[in-house]
Amino acid sequence: MNEWQEHKLGDLYDVSSGLSKPADQFGFGHTFISFKDVFNNYFIPEYPEGLVNSNEKDWKSCSVKKGDILITRTSETIEEVGMSSVALKDYEKSTFNGFCKRLRLKENTPIKVSPHFMGYLLRTRFFRKTVANFATMTTRASLNGESIKSIPLKFPPYEIQEEIGMTLYSLEKKISLLRQQNQTLEELAQTLFKRWFVENENPEWELKSLSEIVDVKIGRTPPRKEEQWFSKNDEDVKWVSIKDLGESGVYILNTSEYLTQEAVDKFKIPLIQEKTVLLSFKMTLGRVGIATETMVSNEAIAQFIPKRKEISPEFLYFYLKTFKYQKLGSTSSIVTSINSGMIKDMPISVPDTDSLSQFSNAVKSIFEKIKSNSIEIQTLTQLRDTLLPKLMSGELKVKEYNHGS
Repeated sequence: MNEWQEHKLGDLYDVSSGLSKPADQFGFGHTFISFKDVFNNYFIPEYPEGLVNSNEKDWKSCSVKKGDILITRTSETIEEVGMSSVALKDYEKSTFNGFCKRLRLKENTPIKVSPHFMGYLLRTRFFRKTVANFATMTTRASLNGESIKSIPLKFPPYEIQEEIGMTLYSLEKKISLLRQQNQTLEELAQTLFKRWFVENENPEWELKSLSEIVDVKIGRTPPRKEEQWFSKNDEDVKWVSIKDLGESGVYILNTSEYLTQEAVDKFKIPLIQEKTVLLSFKMTLGRVGIATETMVSNEAIAQFIPKRKEISPEFLYFYLKTFKYQKLGSTSSIVTSINSGMIKDMPISVPDTDSLSQFSNAVKSIFEKIKSNSIEIQTLTQLRDTLLPKLMSGELKVKEYNHGS
């Protein structure tokens, strides 16, 4: 650690603001790097999906080039500011979101900086805590340019930066490839579902309500003021909320919160069994996932237990994922949501037993591969998150990790 040097971000980077335009200027035009792109990724996606009607003046003032760092500068909560994403290439004719700041290396920096290293350094718990100290909170949380410049960080020699950055990035690439593979596999299975049950609906199929073919159960939440029921310990009971559905793909492997067994027993929270299909129906409608083990959920999640063995998790998953919920109406004028009664009354054309069985057999291996990939993603993510603070603090050297693995 003696060879690590401390520098403030302002010693190394110039800080500038992003693009602000009326809402009707988005959705067409040229590459636009969104708040979500920055928030969700250590490194800016190779092909961002956002578009904005931008011009040469915008490209000059809000460009994104290799080595640039984008940092979220304002959001609803302190936890959402200071989230960073690093550019690993130049983005031609591109601009970035006005709720972010851009950090670009000065021409004469006192040290050489690795973009891969910065991608991980700015996602360490230490940096996140530092950001919280520098951010302000009024009606919204914010982090201004001067505050960003004042943040101190420690840097090893460039060669060590590269070793650390590339070690972690190799894990990131594996995770990314597995996620892409899962997305392709799910799209393939969904194509089969649509071909069998949407495009070629058989007039002999029976139209029923969902509650006629499945039992619908709703989760519960213990009193929030009674903190003893809630836990962060992964040895307690996994407790599914809306944010745990859909974000990581088909299967629910992790949850952000847990309940004690005492809470589950006391408040009679329905247990979710392995392979049960779950649906979010409040606040955020239509996220779907499949449980991988026994768990529970809050009251915004419905679980579906088939009354017939041929109603497979795979069939239910795609039925719920492709259903047009807007035709059910909404119980809220603010958000798209439905109630449990609406869920139970959802119409479904029930295919014949042979079609259901043939579809399940056709996609079974696809779902098994998605699940095994998801487990590997979880393992690699945990390894990355374990290595990150140790490598960034100098507690562990890359050579020691490579020798140990």
